[in-house]
Amino acid sequence: MLDNEKDVLNLIESDEWMMDILRAAKSLNLPDWWVCAGFVRTKVWEALHGYKSRTPLPDIDVIFFDETDITERKEKFLELRLLELFPGVPWSVKNQARMHVINHLPPYANSTEAMSKFPETATAIGIKLNQENELQLAAPCGIQDLLNLMVKPTPLFKKTAEHASIYENRIKQKNWQSLWPKISILHVEGVSLCQD
Repeated sequence: MLDNEKDVLNLIESDEWMMDILRAAKSLNLPDWWVCAGFVRTKVWEALHGYKSRTPLPDIDVIFFDETDITERKEKFLELRLLELFPGVPWSVKNQARMHVINHLPPYANSTEAMSKFPETATAIGIKLNQENELQLAAPCGIQDLLNLMVKPTPLFKKTAEHASIYENRIKQKNWQSLWPKISILHVEGVSLCQD
């Protein structure tokens, strides 16, 4: 059973592969860094479905926040460094100090705010090793939707028809219920969401 944040942290701490990923990301010494989205969500859903084998991830999302260099070239350089440290992993590194431009939004204050702008509440979650090498979780929309196997749009993705359409198309394209039959998907109309 997974009931709370401590359970999620214990689950990840017991997975040596995930801990190795986190140690590799930490070694870059990036400001306000997190490994997020499907990295955490998939592990929790695997556990809640009783799966024993790892579900392949299309990418490992590493985010950070650094206003001093917002070039995509820097992100690609960091991906190459991670590949040297941990080959064969589909690393994706994104500086959240520039992603607001890509997403046509006002600037983000930090990486946690950027996560709150992800499409689903269950994906708006990140984990890292802090200075004391302890696991730290960031969940701007909380973890209850994740633990309850609920897929809901974050507040941003309910605000406009354009965002709602992106959310709905993403749900269709991901086809998560084929992998995770216990999840429930709530569509944009009439959904109770986390608050900004």
